[in-house]
Amino acid sequence: MTSDANTYERVRTSETVLQRITAIRAPRLLRGLELALTVFAAVVGIAAVVIIDFTVNGELSMVLVPTGAAFLIAVAALHIVVRRTAPDADPLIMPVAVMLNLLGTAQIYRIDLATEEAVTMGSVSARQLLWSTIAVVVAIVVLLVIKNHLVLFRYTYLLGLSGLLLLLLPMLPGIGQEINGARVWIHVGGFSFQPGEVAKIMLAIFFAGYLVRNREALAMVGKKVLGIRFPRGRDLGPLLVFWLLAMSVLVFQRDLGTSLLYFGLFLSMLYLATGRIGWIVLGVGLFLFGGILASQTLAYVGNRFANWLDPFADPLGASYQLVQGLFGMANGGMTGTGLGQGFPQDTPLARSDYIFPSLGEELGLIGLFVVLAAYLLLVSRGLRIGFAGQDDFGKLLAAGLAFTLALQVFVVVGGVTRVIPLTGLTAPFLAAGGSSLVSNWIIIALLLRLSNAVRNRPKLVIRA
Repeated sequence: MTSDANTYERVRTSETVLQRITAIRAPRLLRGLELALTVFAAVVGIAAVVIIDFTVNGELSMVLVPTGAAFLIAVAALHIVVRRTAPDADPLIMPVAVMLNLLGTAQIYRIDLATEEAVTMGSVSARQLLWSTIAVVVAIVVLLVIKNHLVLFRYTYLLGLSGLLLLLLPMLPGIGQEINGARVWIHVGGFSFQPGEVAKIMLAIFFAGYLVRNREALAMVGKKVLGIRFPRGRDLGPLLVFWLLAMSVLVFQRDLGTSLLYFGLFLSMLYLATGRIGWIVLGVGLFLFGGILASQTLAYVGNRFANWLDPFADPLGASYQLVQGLFGMANGGMTGTGLGQGFPQDTPLARSDYIFPSLGEELGLIGLFVVLAAYLLLVSRGLRIGFAGQDDFGKLLAAGLAFTLALQVFVVVGGVTRVIPLTGLTAPFLAAGGSSLVSNWIIIALLLRLSNAVRNRPKLVIRA
């Protein structure tokens, strides 16, 4: 018996030592993996630019070197900050974001070469890298300021109110600006910004905090209709409020994509908080009703639906952009024409709204699958953080941020491929636009902070 007890004690001591070593080495291994994958992502982006240069110009250009170097330095600084302040963070999130960011910039640079006689430091691709650097710096600030995501829970309603105010800013006379038919921009001096990009993050935080506080009431069941149990009538208030908010964005700001994004975000988080399929049925029904009503009463929404249903009815007019994008992707085929060898510049807004068909023409269906797989990996890591979270607020917030990225990708890709009517949203990290870059890198910072909290749980700390 004594021998057995000694053996058991030695085994338990060995396991404890092994757990201690693992607890010490795990963060180093995670950060080492993150560094290696980030370097690989940077190599992919740089290689894409070099290939485009030699294909189009026949020589290597140095135009993007200053801004590109600044971006890579900012990414290195972000890695160091993560290593110091969030050592247990997910190692795949940042490399995927860097790869998408650089791949989008390379394609924007390719379109610059096709549309400008001389690409300079003031070109769209150079500005994209500058905005990318600013966005990564903002992500660093977020990580340094928000050391515990539960701090955001204290300011649930303040952030919700701030998000609503940001949504209203483009409607104010003097600073509101209408671009491409949508009034979602503000213009102050020589500076333009899309406040709705930041508002979506604030609203995601508000939704998470609100649903944690009120999910018991929202989860109460009511009558059962056609096998589905719907919520009580008295609990429909929040759903109706955000349905009206989404319809207001659609009517007054003329932005179908943003309207769908806000309402879809709230609906998905409501379902995650309550687990009631009845909320999904009611929400989808409400949005379909509002969309059909808008298509019959608002000309710009009706035109979007008409172009979606029959784009070849007016291929040289209202649906010219959609048709050109479809022809571009068809020209790319399975393997693409090759970087620098297609004609993506023939499609209007090829750098922003139609960056996905631009990539499809030169990278082909295989290339688009790689891009979609990168998005899928990013979203899946966010959902994994949500499912593994140790507190309800963190779970909902991580899932909400992941759904924000997923909904954007679905709306963009669905619009250019005619799965749904075309909207004005841009592909995260890929498309040109400083507002989108800043908001999406903030999402990356928050996911890194949340994933660090998941891995660094008290129960994983081994003590003697």
